[in-house]
Amino acid sequence: MNATDLLKELEKITLNNITEVEAFQKLPLTKLNWKSDPKSWSILECIEHLNLYGDFYLPEIEKQLSSSESIFENNFRSGLIGNYFAKLMLPRQPLNKMKTLKDKNPLGSALEHNCLEKFLIQQQELLKILDLVKHKSLNKIKTSISISKWLKLKLGDTLRVVIYHNFRHVLQANNALKASI
Repeated sequence: MNATDLLKELEKITLNNITEVEAFQKLPLTKLNWKSDPKSWSILECIEHLNLYGDFYLPEIEKQLSSSESIFENNFRSGLIGNYFAKLMLPRQPLNKMKTLKDKNPLGSALEHNCLEKFLIQQQELLKILDLVKHKSLNKIKTSISISKWLKLKLGDTLRVVIYHNFRHVLQANNALKASI
């Protein structure tokens, strides 16, 4: 796929996620913590889940970018495993359920508006990363993933996984908002 087009798509999704979460900031805490049932996630739990992943992926991506001398290539070739994970993250309707790792599950957490602020800060960092990678190889730079320190994905796949995952859970948060009305 064309690397420039991919980066534009990922930037567009990230900007949309920012807009959606900024709208959540206007909601009262009761609405942000509302759940349709005890096992479902509230708006804030959806966003906190993303914050937990951002805490891992953003430093990992930045570390790999800073240690790489690679140059931009116009074509990105997704890896087999990376493409599988990226496609898995894309939401379908109805939203396909997935198990989450215990340490990334915010169910029952006491969350406040600052959870949204943290997410928005992480998204600004992600936009900076997307700008930086316009001069780096999405194919040659590899990043660790949160589920295994031995498995590495191409940077392009890691960005797809992270941003599609964000998109998926912002959509889930919007579904929680619609259900609360």
